[in-house]
Amino acid sequence: MEEARRVLARLERIEALDRARAGPSELLAELQVMLVEAEAWARAERPVPDEAVAAVERCRELLSRPEKAERNSGRTLLA
Repeated sequence: MEEARRVLARLERIEALDRARAGPSELLAELQVMLVEAEAWARAERPVPDEAVAAVERCRELLSRPEKAERNSGRTLLA
């Protein structure tokens, strides 16, 4: 349950940074930390649904390409 709270708190922080017009690098750093926290949550909630595994992999792929993320920095991260 603590893992879920960490992820939700991180999402709130990311939303606050987005509202404050934080730069892409700051948002990406928060997203990377959230990815680690989400993985910990998923491990604690076994069995992990295939959809969750696929979502983590998509996030990891996108975060490994910061140049693409910065090009799309005008888009809302959480919608």
